[in-house]
Amino acid sequence: MAKSISGKILKITLVRSPIGNTMKHRDTLRALGLHRIGQTIEQKDTPTVRGMLAKVNHLVKIEVQEEK
Repeated sequence: MAKSISGKILKITLVRSPIGNTMKHRDTLRALGLHRIGQTIEQKDTPTVRGMLAKVNHLVKIEVQEEK
């Protein structure tokens, strides 16, 4: 697994529907664990997750928190 960039946690919320987007965007959201609008997940801040978020940044809201 990729090392964490920092001791941070990303709170990711799906705010827009993936309908009308490419299959790559939908697959990326599924890989992140997002299925429903308004659903929030927590992921470690890694280069892999950051790359996925860069693809779907128009569909999600991202908040950065310190690791617990």
